[in-house]
Amino acid sequence: MHPTLPLLVRSDFPPMRRRTIETLQVNLGYRCNQSCQHCHVNAGPNRTEEMSRESIDAVIAFLADSPDLRTLDLTGGAPELNPHFRSLVTAARSRGVKVIDRCNLTILEEPGHEDLAAFLALHHVEVVASMPCYLEDNVDRQRGKGVFDASIRGLQRLNALGYGQADTGLVLNLVFNPLGPSLPPEQQALEQDYKRHLGSHFGIVFNGLFTLANMPIQRFGSMLVSKGQFNSYMDLLRRSHREANLEQVMCRSLLSVDWQGYLYDCDFNQQLGLPIHAAERRRVHITDITATDLEDHPIRVADHCFGCTAGQGSSCGGALDH
Repeated sequence: MHPTLPLLVRSDFPPMRRRTIETLQVNLGYRCNQSCQHCHVNAGPNRTEEMSRESIDAVIAFLADSPDLRTLDLTGGAPELNPHFRSLVTAARSRGVKVIDRCNLTILEEPGHEDLAAFLALHHVEVVASMPCYLEDNVDRQRGKGVFDASIRGLQRLNALGYGQADTGLVLNLVFNPLGPSLPPEQQALEQDYKRHLGSHFGIVFNGLFTLANMPIQRFGSMLVSKGQFNSYMDLLRRSHREANLEQVMCRSLLSVDWQGYLYDCDFNQQLGLPIHAAERRRVHITDITATDLEDHPIRVADHCFGCTAGQGSSCGGALDH
């Protein structure tokens, strides 16, 4: 059991139910070329879990049977390290499904991935790139020495292909996470700071900035526990809860799939081992159910859900109140 789970499951977070599922978020595996402090997946180079070809085919079949599903959101680890990443992207795009790649940018320089940026551009994949700060020291402290410079080169490579440029249709969004146990600053103002600094210093352009609160789970949660900051961070999230954010939280219209094909209400529940509720009290596999079956289904909540409703709100698409 994850060390923070007993601290999270007894919760008075408001009950919620799912609406129509519009986004399928798929974790293709926990292997990554980085080991970031804020990683809620605990991903790294030594992880071996990855989605199989059989499960990839099940995801494609689920998309084909779900006409309301408009977006396939690929995450990891570094999702691109899965050997079936490109075939999944191609299959989804051939069905007219929007594909998002949650890219750490440094993967674009990894051996064997030198043509990855061109592949993403060819298939009009939206890139959501982790960039926790526009200052080198902060990025390298959170993600590892040299990551900032490699990230800048990755952004410049994507820009050269048309990403972030007007009228290309190639969308490039960046993601900010706070360095420690605090809420993100106001998204719109920080986005302007990013655009000003990255533009003037490196000639980089991008479409938007997503500000995400750090979830008190996995690597970040363990760090909070070890430093005696877990309870104070949870108090901050609870005090900052805004009821209005409940209408827009991502689990209302998103379904999360783990690397084995099992279903969760969100990626955070997945990492805590809290699968979607089932009458038989077992895990539900993507081959067991349809998207329509899950409409109006109760969403499994716990204390970490306050991370999505605190302040301006937080989701995989950034602040809810913007």
